[in-house]
Formats: sequence, structure tokens, C-alpha cells
Amino acid sequence: MVDVAPEDHDQELAFWQGALGQSMQQFERFPEYHGVPLEKQQMGFLVQRLGEGPSRVHLDIHTTDVEAEVARLEKLGAKRLREVNFWCLMEDPAGMPFCVIADKDLTEENSQRWE
Repeated sequence: MVDVAPEDHDQELAFWQGALGQSMQQFERFPEYHGVPLEKQQMGFLVQRLGEGPSRVHLDIHTTDVEAEVARLEKLGAKRLREVNFWCLMEDPAGMPFCVIADKDLTEENSQRWE
């Protein structure tokens, strides 16, 4: 996911649509997001318009148990910042943001497990 400051959003969205050769659709439920599934990949690409803060890239970790994964990551040094809808915004030990997201479609075949 690319997080983009409001003043850079339109230009950044146009850039990534051109770079990927695909039009990104705005999410009706979360209009600050535009996204597209990547062909032949089990992932998508998102551009998020931020309300504040600098532009940056952040990762999303998908899991079937958000609380358990958040607790595991906190033990490794991550900080829980806030709960948002069905995900948790966190910060790694270096201060980089990432999210832990509930994903009911995960299976053993399409997942990477970290113990």
C-alpha cells in the first residue's frame, strides 16, 4: 500500500495507474482508498489518501485472528496505535506503520505462517 498526503494524491494515483497499466477503483465503503488486484498474484495494490502525515509505503499483514497476531507482534516490539474497522494500525520498532487485517479467506495453501 502507498499512503499519500492529500496534496499529492491525484498525481500519485495517476502515476501508479500508469505504472501498473490498470485503472484503480475507488472503494465505496472506504473512499480514501483506490485499488486493483494484481494479475496472476494473490495480492492487490492500494493507494490511500491520508488525512495527515508524510507519504510512505506500509505493509498489511492478513490473518484469521487479529488479536492473536497483534499480541504476537507486540511481543516482538511493535506498538498498537488504534483499531480501525476490521484492522489494527500498528507501528514497528523503527516507527514504520503497518496494519493487521482480518481476512476470512486465508487457507493453509495461500498463507505464510510465522510462529
